[in-house]
Amino acid sequence: MLDLTFETPKVKTIAGAKHDWELVIGMEVHAQVQSNSKLFSGASTKFGAEPNSNVAFVDAAMPGMLPVINEFCVEQAVRTGLGLKAEINLFSAFDRKNYFYPDLPQGYQISQLYHPIVGEGEVIVDMEPGIARRVRIERIHLEQDAGKSIHDMDPNMSFVDLNRTGVALMEIVSRPDIRGPEEAAAFVVKLRQILRYLGTCDGNMQSGSMRADVNVSICLPGQYEKFAETGDFAHLGTRCEIKNMNSMRFIQQAIDVEAKRQIAIVEAGGKVDQETRLYDPDKSETRSMRSKEEAHDYRYFPDPDLLPLEIEQAWVDDIAKTLPELPDEKKARFVKDFSLSEYDASVLTADVDSAGYFESVAEGRDGKLAANWVINELFGRLKADEKDITDSPLTPAQLGGIIDLIKSDTISGKIAKDLFQIVYTEGGDPAEIVDTRGMKQVTDTGAIEAAVIQIIADNPAQVAKAKENPKLAGWFVGQVMKAMGGKANPKAVNEIIAAKLAE
Repeated sequence: MLDLTFETPKVKTIAGAKHDWELVIGMEVHAQVQSNSKLFSGASTKFGAEPNSNVAFVDAAMPGMLPVINEFCVEQAVRTGLGLKAEINLFSAFDRKNYFYPDLPQGYQISQLYHPIVGEGEVIVDMEPGIARRVRIERIHLEQDAGKSIHDMDPNMSFVDLNRTGVALMEIVSRPDIRGPEEAAAFVVKLRQILRYLGTCDGNMQSGSMRADVNVSICLPGQYEKFAETGDFAHLGTRCEIKNMNSMRFIQQAIDVEAKRQIAIVEAGGKVDQETRLYDPDKSETRSMRSKEEAHDYRYFPDPDLLPLEIEQAWVDDIAKTLPELPDEKKARFVKDFSLSEYDASVLTADVDSAGYFESVAEGRDGKLAANWVINELFGRLKADEKDITDSPLTPAQLGGIIDLIKSDTISGKIAKDLFQIVYTEGGDPAEIVDTRGMKQVTDTGAIEAAVIQIIADNPAQVAKAKENPKLAGWFVGQVMKAMGGKANPKAVNEIIAAKLAE
């Protein structure tokens, strides 16, 4: 593991406030379970299907239809809990959460209030290289998603799409350990990264497969630490929940706006009401959605159609054996095995596919050189082309081939960039392209020396200046490279020029 310093959160000062205030933030992240079928039916979970085409009778709440638990969804929840170093509850149970909404055909949602499948865990949030914050996970419970109401297709009516109804969700609930907007976004980024490594959620916030509710409250400096000692957070400032945040940028903006709203109320002598709010990015404000419900408002009771879920420790142990190497462990290994900086290792392990690509390129090669080419050349080009690493036209074998040609002094770094461009756009074997297009660098010192002698003879005034100021020797390097079509070995060129100017 990497050596990490766990940072103590600092007081957050809100511009325009009379006093210093601290933010206390908890997150409820809804992560769609990566599964081909829903939590209690065999209907497809494919995104983008025709409206109401992925709906089983049980999803539509047809009379007499009974839910049947999807074992794979349970396995995915257990896998997530293990990945977050959380306690797995061998006994859990489903409850009915009663409320009425057009896209909830049953009139209730099947969830887990009293006995969740996963207990306490943690997420280590990277704030900067070497500095981290520990955010505790309170619980993870399984529940079914609701459908989708569509209000913008007709000016006079709304439509309901039940495709999403019954899709399995993991609600990942944090403790109120997060202390600022940047840390909240970093927490979601790290959580999404872990879920993607585990293969339990694709983390696509644009398609709604990962959404965050943010609970925000304020307190005076020192109050949080006082109550954190006892675990009694109820006496901190009244919290408001901001629903359905689907981007890191909006999460940060919403927290900042809501914190300023609460501070303004309190400093004016008012009282913050506990409620659910929505963030409007166009108006840069949060607005009231409804008063914040408590558990009794939903009239929770055990679901009579589902027996309690009892799983065996041996099954959990078998799942644990299949866990992949997770981001923090992989980053530490990259630093150790490939002598990378923590920053470069973080960039390469940010995405599981990028990490796999790099490792294929670096296998048996100079790790630092491989990292440089993957991060600076490949990632830079993919970003410019708005492509993902999975869409890269350059395979790890091709990029590795370019690096091999550099290390063998077959080509120079400058030629390598030209070769990269050719292989990226046209494909082909790098070594064959170098041969057929005459791209090998000139390592014959005799030929290089001849070019140096000629340029020195043709430029006596520049020679005199270079002897007075050695920094001007770079001019000769450029001229030699130009004369030799950029193919001369740069190291040999520099050495020969230095020797000739010293004569």
